[in-house]
Amino acid sequence: MSFDCDIQYEIEGDLPSEEDFQTWVHAALSAHLKEGELCIRVVSAEESQTLNNTYRGKNKPTNVLSFPFEVPEGIPLQLLGDLVICADVVATEATEQNKALLDHWAHMVIHGCLHLIGFDHINNEDAEEMETLEQEILASMNIADPYADNN
Repeated sequence: MSFDCDIQYEIEGDLPSEEDFQTWVHAALSAHLKEGELCIRVVSAEESQTLNNTYRGKNKPTNVLSFPFEVPEGIPLQLLGDLVICADVVATEATEQNKALLDHWAHMVIHGCLHLIGFDHINNEDAEEMETLEQEILASMNIADPYADNN
């Protein structure tokens, strides 16, 4: 199994390594795909807010945005899409939710990857399926349930 990740750090700071991202992507996708390509872009709150407003109509930064790529039929391309993760939001949420920072990063990458392959949380049934899958993937890496009440 091979997942090619292009990691783009648009900011500096206490950020996960490329190896961390690769580990989380593999954990999220390996049960569903044999291979794939994606880009993970780590951005500032300003860039996140601009993208969130442009594509979702929400004028505030957000933790992770997923942009799935729709491969035209008949073209053998394994491009899954792009994740845009706001480092400031992830750090703030980790503190507010009393979570280890790298654990929260892992959750955001896994959550975003699942969106890239078609999972969503629009209705309760889909949300429960996606959350259960996230919990199982994270547990396989000894990361606590992100949906448990930690406050």
